[in-house]
Amino acid sequence: MSINNLRQKFLENFGGDDSELRIFYAPGRVNLIGEHTDYNGGHVFPCALNFGTYGVARKRNDNTIHLISGNINLPVMVKTDDLKNDPVHDWGNYPKGVVAEIIKLGHTIGGFDFYIWGDIPNGSGLSSSASIELLTAVTLNGLFDLNLSMKEMVLLCQRAENQFVGVNCGIMDQYAVGMGKKDHAIMIDCLNLQHEYVPFDLGSYKMVITNTNKKHALVDSKYHERQSECNEALRILQQECDIEYLCNLDPETFRDHVELIKDPIIRNRATHVVQENARVFAAVSALNGGDLGLFGELMNNSHISLRDLYSVTGNELDVLAESAWKLESVLGSRMTGAGFGGCTVSIVAADAVEHFMEFVGNEYSTQTGLTAEFYVAETGIGAGEVM
Repeated sequence: MSINNLRQKFLENFGGDDSELRIFYAPGRVNLIGEHTDYNGGHVFPCALNFGTYGVARKRNDNTIHLISGNINLPVMVKTDDLKNDPVHDWGNYPKGVVAEIIKLGHTIGGFDFYIWGDIPNGSGLSSSASIELLTAVTLNGLFDLNLSMKEMVLLCQRAENQFVGVNCGIMDQYAVGMGKKDHAIMIDCLNLQHEYVPFDLGSYKMVITNTNKKHALVDSKYHERQSECNEALRILQQECDIEYLCNLDPETFRDHVELIKDPIIRNRATHVVQENARVFAAVSALNGGDLGLFGELMNNSHISLRDLYSVTGNELDVLAESAWKLESVLGSRMTGAGFGGCTVSIVAADAVEHFMEFVGNEYSTQTGLTAEFYVAETGIGAGEVM
């Protein structure tokens, strides 16, 4: 949707003129490698995408927050002094939570009208929720002259999702959405909240995201189950290792102590986490050295580990990845996100993208009965005002 169309949609819903309208944007994100390492004190390696969520906003003269989505027919209207999680408000709880967190910090927020529209597929695992949160934060930061830093906004948006919405997410989604940089991926230390930008130059290749069109199933219960299993592995390893998190261990030290873990499932979970954290560093090294082939191999190995050791892929994601691996034009393909649905991300030769979509789409439909969707994506900018 064009900027002019966004302005028009705002005026159709809220009236008035466009003299005081301000427009903001926050991208989606995809994680290239480093899955389920964030809550184990490790590193992740996402990039912001070139599609996301737009917001058109204008201050009001009262304390009413009026939210309208161009994607979901569910308008939300609340007072700034009556912010609580309401299941009836569905998507509106995300911006409400951000407002609540900003007020907690001691800032004064007045009423505002807010029209939101995005092109991130819901349920795809590309961080539509974090995109809405950061969109709200940068909008309020601009409208009310809050002078919040991007890192402050990232952290308050994570708190909004954790404490207001009630989703126990790590920091990666909000960090990648807020700190994204065009033509770069970003290695994030989830423990110390430090980051490193890494040039993401694909040359004659394209990044293709493939949506299973299977809504995330079992994610909440399995996510907590995996956290519990990792905590058990950590407890056992701490008998001999002076560590606070599994990712404090490098693969060599882990191998020296892995026999402490007798339960094969718990051992598998810990093995994935330690090796996946090491793969993030190897991926960064590969890209810095211009070795896309090695980067693709690391992506494939990540998916295999998530399938065989961490058990979070599921048939649909496996079919997509394994179909992609059959093609010489594909350097690498893996699931991205929490698993049990959502998307894969693949690095595909630019001149073979059409064949990739046809072949993988046919394989997927034949084996699952579902229809995949494909997005040829690029890296994008982080959240901010549209000038």
